[in-house]
Amino acid sequence: MDKVSLQSMLRSFLREDIAHGDLTSEPLFSSETMGSADLVARESFVIAGAEAVAAEVFRLQNPEISCMGAVKDGTMVSVGTCLLTVSGPVVDLLKAERVALNLLQHLSGIATLTSRFVEKTKLYPVRITDTRKTTPGLRMLEKYAVRAGGGYNHRFNLSDGVLIKDNHIAACGSLTGAVETLREKVPHTIKIEVETDTLDQVRECLDCGVDIIMLDNMDIETMKQAVAMVGDKALVEASGGVTLETVATIAATGVHIISVGALTHSAPSCDIGMDWKVC
Repeated sequence: MDKVSLQSMLRSFLREDIAHGDLTSEPLFSSETMGSADLVARESFVIAGAEAVAAEVFRLQNPEISCMGAVKDGTMVSVGTCLLTVSGPVVDLLKAERVALNLLQHLSGIATLTSRFVEKTKLYPVRITDTRKTTPGLRMLEKYAVRAGGGYNHRFNLSDGVLIKDNHIAACGSLTGAVETLREKVPHTIKIEVETDTLDQVRECLDCGVDIIMLDNMDIETMKQAVAMVGDKALVEASGGVTLETVATIAATGVHIISVGALTHSAPSCDIGMDWKVC
């Protein structure tokens, strides 16, 4: 992750939560009152963001806060595991607590769900990737969490690559016309991917010589036919409604990539608490 962008983002989150001050903590504690707390797992999950995100939130709130023992991203942790220990002014620890926990819980949830999809497909030479179905403002963090869970990233944004979807084709008038126009106008270094939902469209993609063919919401039998039709002429990506129950069957068809929007838009947050240490 880009550190400058990350810090700017985290500062904005702290400003949103603290606003004009903490009406509970500031009257209770002076800036000289010190304390220490552990961020603790309340369930088993794959962690993402203890050092890179949660610890950074505490440091941005007050550089005097010490962050120790962060568990490495991608680690499967069990109930009771200490994920990070923070020490410093009590008032600042309390101000940063919610933002740090919210992000750590959310990112670990994404990493955990991603790891489950990866585990389901470990017998096949396929990549599990995310999509652009991310929370506005959190894309960099959410895609980071996907990688922590063993997945890969698809496009980060619209300027990251060419992906001709159904609405592009509908507005342009034809799949072939869209491909030919883009091939004339985008740099030669950019691959062209096209979303298809029928075998006729797959065949048209092959005639156009596209680089990546996305099979969108195809049933398994149609997908198998499409993979056989493509052979080694292009990369094949499966997408649309992929679940933990169906992902292994999809991988078995021979596709190279499976993109899963649920990794970022439907991952449940993990249960993590901040336990105060008795001094």
